[in-house]
Amino acid sequence: MEQKINKLIKAIFFSILILLIFSFKSADHSAENEELPAHPNFIIVLADDQGWNGTSVKMMNNENGSRSYYHETPNLELLAKRGMRFSDAYASAPVCAPSRYSIQFGKSPARLSLIRVGMNTDHIDHDGFTSIPKALKKINNQYRTAHFGKWGMGSDPFVLGYDVSDGPTKNRDGNFDNDRSQWNNVFKEDPKHIFSLTNRAIDFISSSLAEKKPFYLQISHYAVHTNIESTKESFSQLEKKPKGAQQKDIGFAAMTLDLDSGLGILLNKIKELGIEQNTYIIYMSDNGSVPNIPGAKKYEKSYNYPLSRGKWDAFEGGVRVPLIVSGPGITGGSESSMPVSGSDLLPTIIELSGNKKNLLTEIDGGSFADILLNNNKNQITREVDGIFFHVPYKNGIALKRPHSAVRKGDYKLIKFQDDKSILLFNLVKDKMEKFNLANKEIEKAKELEKILDDYLVKVHAPKWQDGITWKNKPLKEINSSY
Repeated sequence: MEQKINKLIKAIFFSILILLIFSFKSADHSAENEELPAHPNFIIVLADDQGWNGTSVKMMNNENGSRSYYHETPNLELLAKRGMRFSDAYASAPVCAPSRYSIQFGKSPARLSLIRVGMNTDHIDHDGFTSIPKALKKINNQYRTAHFGKWGMGSDPFVLGYDVSDGPTKNRDGNFDNDRSQWNNVFKEDPKHIFSLTNRAIDFISSSLAEKKPFYLQISHYAVHTNIESTKESFSQLEKKPKGAQQKDIGFAAMTLDLDSGLGILLNKIKELGIEQNTYIIYMSDNGSVPNIPGAKKYEKSYNYPLSRGKWDAFEGGVRVPLIVSGPGITGGSESSMPVSGSDLLPTIIELSGNKKNLLTEIDGGSFADILLNNNKNQITREVDGIFFHVPYKNGIALKRPHSAVRKGDYKLIKFQDDKSILLFNLVKDKMEKFNLANKEIEKAKELEKILDDYLVKVHAPKWQDGITWKNKPLKEINSSY
């Protein structure tokens, strides 16, 4: 009898223990997956010409070269501790205008037929295409939207749905002289308008909160694009610091520190206003860094090393960029190796804003919201599987050969349009793009070349012809497409 009672007590004890364990697990699960805000705020901070390794944030855990040991960005480090880093994030183009278009519309430069700076943009339906502000306003018409800083596109921010903006600004509005003087550092209290842009952004945030409305804000900094400008304080802080192996320009490093100070002011204000738990912050660059300073100088190691080359062409140094996202439901200090691009931001923001049914058509981006929210999804659904780059012109500054590229999975294929030659790289094993596998992994090369060729035909991308610069004339007058 006593044995039966003891067995019964043990059984009851274990039953209670199991119930307690499951209840704790349940509590932990609900804490990790607390209900996300229905209509959160969004802030995109877009740096100009900031390379993958241009900050002190280590973008890839197992790659020491994925951060700068000369540049200092303590506030971006703080953002990374709160959010997720993407080790394989890409701008949609190695230059600013097509990259910025891709962010707004979720379309690749090839699909937009907008592939370089200085192109005529009459062929783009600025009013009819769905932009980030228009998408959010369709989801909730209470969203307020603003753009401050460098626009760098055709049309006007108002046409794309921005309520408040600085207008159709360009490089010159951020102090740019297209001559050798751009590489000489100049001291200013508000270098590249970093702090005045930040103040206008904060005023917009405060007014949105006063009206009790959610907001989308894009701060497109003129930094760290030339002209090189910095505060005296930042320059002095870095003047005696040992320079990096390839990042050696004090003014450029000081301008980077000033840009980070502007980010710090913004982050502090968001914390002060108590909206951290309701605000997604996306930090990205529009393309890779210039390969050297001065920009036209020949170099052995690019400023983007260990990535090859830099701004102006579609090798990794020109298109792989820093991307950090923080906000509700995102695990702090996390890293994703999923290849993502600027064209993915529109569908991602749509999903994070509560719209699970993405009805966008003819876009190239796919949502990576599930990756941000750790929903055990290790793929991104895109209309065509791959990230495409299209540079069909001879650039006198950089590679000087028209080329296109596709990144799919671990591999990247580059195809030159002048002689149809190809390069194939396994970027997981060879991010420096040293070892051409085109003659070793023949089937993989054929697969990616076909995907690239078919895609360019599908979207009627601009087609290279000798002598075409794609500048100034309307697209229909040039009349050259796939």
